[in-house]
Amino acid sequence: MAGPGLLVSVGYMDPGNWATDIAAGSQFGYALLWVVLLSSLTAILLQTLSLRLGLVAQKDLARACRDRYGPRVNRSLWLMAEVAIVACDVAEVLGSALALHLLFGVSLLTGIAITAFDTVIVLGLQGKGFRQVEAIVLGLILTISACFAIELALVGLDWAAAARGLVPHGNVVSDPQALLLAIGILGATVMPHNLYLHSSIVQTRHIASDEHGRRDAIRLSTLDTIVSLALALLVNAAILMLAASAFHSTGHRQVTEIQDAYHLLDPLVGGTLASLVFGVALLAAGQSSTFTGTIAGQIVMEGFLDLKIPCWQRRLITRSLALLPAFGGVLWLGDAGVGKLLVGSQVVLSLQLPFAIWPLVRLTSDPAMMGRFANGPWLKSAAWSLFAVISGANLWLLGTLVR
Repeated sequence: MAGPGLLVSVGYMDPGNWATDIAAGSQFGYALLWVVLLSSLTAILLQTLSLRLGLVAQKDLARACRDRYGPRVNRSLWLMAEVAIVACDVAEVLGSALALHLLFGVSLLTGIAITAFDTVIVLGLQGKGFRQVEAIVLGLILTISACFAIELALVGLDWAAAARGLVPHGNVVSDPQALLLAIGILGATVMPHNLYLHSSIVQTRHIASDEHGRRDAIRLSTLDTIVSLALALLVNAAILMLAASAFHSTGHRQVTEIQDAYHLLDPLVGGTLASLVFGVALLAAGQSSTFTGTIAGQIVMEGFLDLKIPCWQRRLITRSLALLPAFGGVLWLGDAGVGKLLVGSQVVLSLQLPFAIWPLVRLTSDPAMMGRFANGPWLKSAAWSLFAVISGANLWLLGTLVR
């Protein structure tokens, strides 16, 4: 069953994660590392519920919602899922454009324009099976992981401070900026559209239809998810620890832009290798999510609206909608505003998350749909607790913004 977890995990290490983790590490050192850890554990639990829905009910989350709820609720859920997909694609556009700017010297606006042509990549995958897509994604993930292993070896870490950063503490509640970054990390780590995606692509694996076969499939898919998201956790933790070690500990505590991090690495580390590797990893991160965003968009549209369109058309729609805020944001805020745009896109994702968690938990807790595989008391309590915490954190953030 290995494979679907890889496609899901790339969304957990996209440029939006970079922006939030770099800002958190440079401003607060290792202090928000526990947020990365708990967000990743939250993602593992929710993605496990998603795969269970797909394997047992043989429906993706969007289709299950359409069968359960009325037209008005479904339209609302569809619109919010689409907003999440576009917000994620905005981060991919900005991240890829920034990587092209840093590596090849093109202007940021030119880099954004170049990203419009990644539809060609999707066209090239027409007719390919999931195995080929998974192989490409695995190559990109390994590239990102290798790059950060090199970065951390060059910079060096304070392992004692990193260990202390894994212990939760109340600075998030008392500091509005820490709260904003924590919400951004949550939105970047637990992506709403990935819950729709996973429940669908897990069905690409052939399993036995009896209870024993489904139990084995759930066990193997859960293992696949845990391993894949653990790798994403290591990458996100590495980004934050890199920023904490390279910037916070050296007095550069206002590094909120990825391009600032790129240019600061050379003089701090003492060579050009660090920034080059950083740029390559950023480009790989921006491109890797291209595949999953397109697939998730098709699943959401087909599930909620019963509307199926070619892959390239779906990609064109999503990318066109993402280019508008990306162009507009850079024209308005300038190149120095990319970090704010990236963090903002991840906060949007977090605000959409409860509207995907609610139906997921309700559906997977329903014995009429899940039979013997319905959520037990402990799993149900954990899932609803996460829903309450995430919703409460979002409301707290909105309250701080309107004051």
